[in-house]
Amino acid sequence: MAPRTTFEELPPRVRAAIAFHTGRIHRADPVSSGLNSQLAVRLRCEAGDVHVKGIRSDHERVWTQRREAEVNPFLKGISPELLWREEVDGWDVLGFDFVSGHHADYRPGSQDLLCVADLLTRLGEVELPSIELREAGQRLGNYVSDRSQLELFEGDSLLHTDLNNENVLVQDGHAYLVDWAWATRGAPWLDAGYWVMWLLAAGKHTVEQAEGWARRIPSWEAATPTALNAFASANARMWREIGGAQPDAWTSRLVRASRDWSAYRQKLVEK
Repeated sequence: MAPRTTFEELPPRVRAAIAFHTGRIHRADPVSSGLNSQLAVRLRCEAGDVHVKGIRSDHERVWTQRREAEVNPFLKGISPELLWREEVDGWDVLGFDFVSGHHADYRPGSQDLLCVADLLTRLGEVELPSIELREAGQRLGNYVSDRSQLELFEGDSLLHTDLNNENVLVQDGHAYLVDWAWATRGAPWLDAGYWVMWLLAAGKHTVEQAEGWARRIPSWEAATPTALNAFASANARMWREIGGAQPDAWTSRLVRASRDWSAYRQKLVEK
């Protein structure tokens, strides 16, 4: 992603289009999390705080804005509400209801874990919308040991697929999923599977504990041992490739977590 643009650096027409929705803007605070946006700010406004994210219309990832705008109406109570969208003067900008919560704490003993389990349960109840979505196999097609395994990931469920704790906000005991750029269609249990890896990456969870949290999500029951083994192995290969010879500290956590999960699943097969 290109370097971040500040609110003050936006063209005047873009700032005016935003102010049309927000009223007088008192302050613009940069938001550091999230990698898909060139603009990410919290605006303190006359009409209340709003989270604004944007990207230039000629950017190769401008499709992420469209995906978020299209999926949001189906995510009531699951994602912050999209209040408006503006496409003006070379920018595509989204304004969301601001959630003042904290990023979910995935460490053992955290009260946030129950909130996230509830969130993924509620997401599993959402009917698949009739919009363009990536297919689960597209993400893992190059990492399975046999292309026939991709059928194990197919399904008609709406998935987030990036359970990084920075994409989960918890406010007053209610969890929200943000950043839906990678919204995907696939098997209902896949988000629970992605969560297992992020729980392991948070440190101190055993694989048994991480899978125990996943089992709290009803969709997990649809995952066969064969499917889980294939999914864990594919993710281990993917993160090993992403990490390369010298992964940074952030990537190393995912390389290690996915490797440990895959090894655990393989030992179950060998028993």
